[in-house]
Amino acid sequence: MKDVNNLKGIHGARTMQSRKKRSIPRVQSSTYLDLYMLNKEKERLLKEDKELSMRKDGIRKRLEEIEHEMSRIQKTEVTSKASKDTASSKCAFAQTNGIKKEFKTMALSY
Repeated sequence: MKDVNNLKGIHGARTMQSRKKRSIPRVQSSTYLDLYMLNKEKERLLKEDKELSMRKDGIRKRLEEIEHEMSRIQKTEVTSKASKDTASSKCAFAQTNGIKKEFKTMALSY
């Protein structure tokens, strides 16, 4: 389900506060407040950037692990399939000679 945060480009939308538009003209004493607020926003964004880069590194590492695991499983599947093919060709040879293999049975009690 999509919400406002998942819409493409919504994070780039600028608000009145981010554009520094005010209905009342600035007072000289508010510059310190503006500097403080900008510094806090910068610290927050740097922290968020660091967290995102750490998360991105974790995601890349996990993707590499998945790729490695997939290739390992595919290799084992190919080798097991090849061994089954050779075994089935031997069985086909035995069946052409008129030899039938019987199923192994076993009793189960409940």
